[in-house]
Amino acid sequence: QVQLVESGGGLVQAGGSLRLSCAASGRTFSSYDMGWFRQAPGKERAFVAHIMKNGERTYYADSVKGRFTISRDNAKNTVYLQMNSLKPEDTAVYYCAAQITSRGWGSSFYDYWGQGTQVTVSS
Repeated sequence: QVQLVESGGGLVQAGGSLRLSCAASGRTFSSYDMGWFRQAPGKERAFVAHIMKNGERTYYADSVKGRFTISRDNAKNTVYLQMNSLKPEDTAVYYCAAQITSRGWGSSFYDYWGQGTQVTVSS
């Protein structure tokens, strides 16, 4: 079993930055890939970013490329999402997720999910 707890969300003006954190416990953190997703009101949950077990590869949704950076610290059992140049359309609940076997970044490929943290970007 893996427990994931997100933090770092909040209210920020357009153009600002936030860093989300996701602390993991329950299994060896370095044994699974990690991802970030988001869900805006009335919309489906959408992929944001993915990082491989050792951080050697990262993948991003086109909508966040060049603005968001996913990283991980396996010594701290934590994955991060640095979000810069935020836009009102980035407003959503952000979720981190863990994937035991590397299969890609469709939401159904992830085995464990956090409870989410709200990010609100004002115009």
